[in-house]
Amino acid sequence: MKERLKWFREARFGMFIHWGVYSMLGRGEWVMFHENIPAREYEKYAWQFNPPKYHPEKWVALAKEAGMKYMVLTTRHCDGFSLFDSKVSNFTSVKTAAKRDLVAEFVKACRKANMKIGFYYSLIDWRWPVAYQGPQKNPSDWKKLVEYVHTQVKELCTNYGKIDILWYDGSFYVDKDKGGTIHTTAEDWYAKKLNAMVRKYQPHILINDRSGLPEDFDTPEGHIIPSKSGRFWEVCMPMNIHWGYSIGDNIWKSPNLLIHDLSRSVSLGGNYLVNVGPKPDGTIPYASITRLRQVGEWLSVNGEAIYGAEQYLTGTENPTTFKSKENAVYLIILWWPGERLTLPQVKGKIEKAYILSTKQKVKLERKRDRLILHGLPSKPPDSLGTVIVMKID
Repeated sequence: MKERLKWFREARFGMFIHWGVYSMLGRGEWVMFHENIPAREYEKYAWQFNPPKYHPEKWVALAKEAGMKYMVLTTRHCDGFSLFDSKVSNFTSVKTAAKRDLVAEFVKACRKANMKIGFYYSLIDWRWPVAYQGPQKNPSDWKKLVEYVHTQVKELCTNYGKIDILWYDGSFYVDKDKGGTIHTTAEDWYAKKLNAMVRKYQPHILINDRSGLPEDFDTPEGHIIPSKSGRFWEVCMPMNIHWGYSIGDNIWKSPNLLIHDLSRSVSLGGNYLVNVGPKPDGTIPYASITRLRQVGEWLSVNGEAIYGAEQYLTGTENPTTFKSKENAVYLIILWWPGERLTLPQVKGKIEKAYILSTKQKVKLERKRDRLILHGLPSKPPDSLGTVIVMKID
C-alpha cells in the first residue's frame, strides 16, 4: 500500500469538480433533495443539460496552472445523473440532451496532460424510493440498488483505462420520519465484494474510506482534521459555501485563505482537495479561476515547501513542513511577525536559514529550546505567505 500511496503523498494538492444536472438550477448540488423535487420533474433538466463550452482540457490546464497534481470528477452525484454511459441507467449524459460521454472526454484531457485521474461516485441515488427507506425497511429493493451501484462502479473501472482514485460518497439513506440522513455500513453496500472487484480491474487504484471500509485514505470534509486512524488523509473543501454551482453564492475564500488551508493541511500530514463548481455550460466561474491562478503563482515560487513534504512539529501555530531528503524545514509564515520571530521546540541543529523567494539570509540565535530568527524584513516579502527555509545538520 505504501507504494500505491507514494505519488499521492507527494502530490499534496488536487482539484475536486462538482458538476451535473444540478448545475442547471444554480442552487447547489443538493437542490433536488433540499427542494424535494420529484424524480420525474428533475429529469427534465437532463434534457436541457447540453454544455456547449465543456472543454475539459481547459479544466486540466487551470489545474496545472494552479499547481494541482490530480483531479477528481463527480461521475455521478446523489441525484443519480451519470456523466458516463451506463447499461443500467437512462439518466445519463449519453442518453439525454448532451449525447456525450462527459467522463470519457475528461479522462482523455487528463491523460493527455499527464494529470492523475480520480472518479467521485455516490453510492446513494435519490431517484430510488428505497433511498428514503433504507436496507432494513425494504431489503429486496435495497439489494437491487446495490446491484445497480456495483454495475456502475464496474463500468467506471473497465471503460476508461487506468484510473488513479475512486472517491466514494453518499453512504447514507434518508429517513424522512426521523428527519435526517442515516449512515449505512460497509455490509449494507457489500463493500468488501465491491472493492475487491475494483482492485481486480484497477490494482493500483487508491480508494477512500466512504464505502464504510478503511481503505487507502480518510476524507475529512470542510475541516482540517488529521485522521485519528493513522491512515493517510485528504481534506476536501469548497471555495465558497456550495460544492455545485450556485449563482447566488458569492462567499468566496481569498487566495490567502486557500494557501493557508493548503499549507496547514500539508503541515499536519494530509492532502488538500479544493473544489470548483462549473456552470451548466461547462465553464468554471471566474472567481474560482482568478483565485486558483494566484495560488499557482505562489506555488511556482514556494512549491518545494508543499510537494513531497512531510509533517514537522515546532510547537508553533505557523504551518511548518519538512523534507528529510533535502534536510530542510520549510516555515510557511501566513501572518508576518515583523523583524523577529521566535520558534519553540525546533529540533536538530539549524545550520542556516533564508527566505525562499528572495534568498535573503536570516540570522539565527538559540536560547535553550527556542530558535530566534533575526533581521527579517519589516513587511512580508510575499503577501500570500512567506516561506523561510531552515537547513538542518
